[in-house]
Amino acid sequence: MRGVSRASYADLTEQLLAEDITSATVATRLANELFAVVGLLDTEHGLRRALSDPGKPAGEKGAVAGALLHGKVTRRAEALVVAAVEAHWASAGDLSDALEELAVEAMVLAAQAEGGLDDLEDGLFRFGRVVAAQPDLRAALADPSLPEDGKRGLLDTLLRGKVTPVTLAVISQVVAHPRGRSLDAALDLCAGIAARRREQLIAVVRSAVELSAAQRSRLAQALAQSYGHAIHLNVVLDPSVVGGISVQIGDELIDGTAASRLADVRRKLAS
Repeated sequence: MRGVSRASYADLTEQLLAEDITSATVATRLANELFAVVGLLDTEHGLRRALSDPGKPAGEKGAVAGALLHGKVTRRAEALVVAAVEAHWASAGDLSDALEELAVEAMVLAAQAEGGLDDLEDGLFRFGRVVAAQPDLRAALADPSLPEDGKRGLLDTLLRGKVTPVTLAVISQVVAHPRGRSLDAALDLCAGIAARRREQLIAVVRSAVELSAAQRSRLAQALAQSYGHAIHLNVVLDPSVVGGISVQIGDELIDGTAASRLADVRRKLAS
């Protein structure tokens, strides 16, 4: 991302992941809504400057964004845009860049929901190679005089049936709206986001009480050291958990609850 505060962006991605989106349809709709907001900010420069003005209170900017979007987009999209507007960015352009990258993250979640994350990475790579080998195609896709519909139609003819729908949607978006980037840079951005998601593990944590931010941080760090990957925590409040927590990563269950320990003692006594 071009100069965007990684700390602010990390908070947004955590908020996105906390939505626990498992439907490709839901994730795709969210991505399209965020892309639409990016398009609005890129067109309405005065609005973008107002929403990213560091001299204005965060709550005031968030209220403006919420009023603008309420009823026009889903609750998820509205909440994410408000959070982005209330965050700290170095420049007005950084706000749009952050929302664009967040939209790509949502498309990656759509691919993940369909079991097509590897297909997305592969499709982006192969398309980049095709364009690199065909200067005429590259020139056509980069031609500012070719309307958006023309570019999308060309891509549809070239790629439909050869890549997944999510891959086609991502490529179509970055080709139709390059936002000052070269095609190579845009594809690299999307591929990088997909790669990070594939490498990150999701841990479902069950606890009878809410975990503090410090507890979440310590647990995530401990699990990351153990597994050698970044870990995202999805914390589920479960009143049936008696003491301690249980952590599930994929098919592996790390159960440290009192109930589990008691059951273990009972098994040992019965043996």
